[in-house]
Amino acid sequence: MQFLIDRIDTPIGEMLIVADHDGNLRAIDWTDYEERMRRLLRLHYGETGFRLEPARNRNGLTDAVCSYFAGEITAIDTLPVKTAGTPFQREVWSALRTIPGGSTVSYAKLAGQIGRPTAIRAVGLANGSNPIGVVVPCHRVIGSNGSLTGYGGGIQRKRWLLKHEGVRDDN
Repeated sequence: MQFLIDRIDTPIGEMLIVADHDGNLRAIDWTDYEERMRRLLRLHYGETGFRLEPARNRNGLTDAVCSYFAGEITAIDTLPVKTAGTPFQREVWSALRTIPGGSTVSYAKLAGQIGRPTAIRAVGLANGSNPIGVVVPCHRVIGSNGSLTGYGGGIQRKRWLLKHEGVRDDN
């Protein structure tokens, strides 16, 4: 598989956007975590199952992510995504996309939403292995007590993203 990789500047760091030639997002991460993203791609598609090539032209995916960072929070809501991962992970990632911008849910509520109320830890692990951060909004999941729990891009970025989306910061 050939994937296109683009880089954009955001208010919280440079971001990598990986898409396939059909226009589906495959991965998003921060450049300071580029090796983690490449490791994840190798895990999902095999050591030689994909090739990254620079995106030569801006596409609608990159434009939508730029619009999100410019304040148009809903610009990313309907972007097409295509991920590998287990069926359970994909179920969690799909549920993440139903969390509206400007709101949060707890891991427990997310587990209940997918019909697995006792799978809170498994939901947390799936959330943490989400390859398409921001667009598949894992940053909108918080602790049951309202605390900001871990985020693959760092807790400061999570705090910024939530504030950007209009979530009050009580932490």
